[in-house]
Amino acid sequence: MKIIPFILPLLIIQACAGQTESNKEPVRDAHQPKAEPNPIQELYDQYAENNEPSVSSGTVSNGSLKNGKLFPFKGPNFIYFDSTSYLSKHAFTNEKVHRTVLSTYKEFETILPHFEFGLMECSNEHGGKIWPHRTHQNGLSVDFMSPLLKNGSSSMDFNTIGLPHYLMDFDENGVYTEDTTYSIDFNLLAKHLLELNTQAKKNGLKIEKVILKIALKDNLFATEYGKKLKASGIYFATKLSDLIDSLHDDHYHVDFTFVN
Repeated sequence: MKIIPFILPLLIIQACAGQTESNKEPVRDAHQPKAEPNPIQELYDQYAENNEPSVSSGTVSNGSLKNGKLFPFKGPNFIYFDSTSYLSKHAFTNEKVHRTVLSTYKEFETILPHFEFGLMECSNEHGGKIWPHRTHQNGLSVDFMSPLLKNGSSSMDFNTIGLPHYLMDFDENGVYTEDTTYSIDFNLLAKHLLELNTQAKKNGLKIEKVILKIALKDNLFATEYGKKLKASGIYFATKLSDLIDSLHDDHYHVDFTFVN
């Protein structure tokens, strides 16, 4: 597991934030049986009716978001990876990104009906700095959990471990260092990116940049869909600091941009 000191305070802070939200109880009639509060659903319902157009200002590393749309915590074939992150309001995006991601998952309901994807951190409600990320500031950035295989078969075993998922460590061939029966499903990762870009174009967007650990790209591009991904021209970051590079083995970061 990666030893990254700045992640540990994040785990504590977000856990506290989530606990604060979960401790809130709705007002109820004293004669009615106590209903179990569902803070996640309550949060989603709070923003579900916001139909005002989204405005992404500035850049992914210095920007803001107005009228961002909150992802559902869970859908038919996807789940947001961590409840405390969700309750800390880190699952907002521009409406066009929101539609792109959900329509991509919708396509996979038929293509891969029994697989559950993991959606990770996006942007704050109003954008701006979202610690510890350097980007994610204007609603156009999304982290996606790398799909996994266990002994060659699709696995969702780590979809709900929460924030520690960012600390999972995969070697240069995409094998999980703490249990080598798990490895990254590079073909599905490539297929997901291609479908994301297809859906993005329908929403006036395109993928501007993908950040994935540089050593993993050869394995990615060697697969059936990886070859199509390489031919697509979707840009992958080619130079990353050692820290940023090491952090992007368990997930891939996608920046979208508007198509003029």
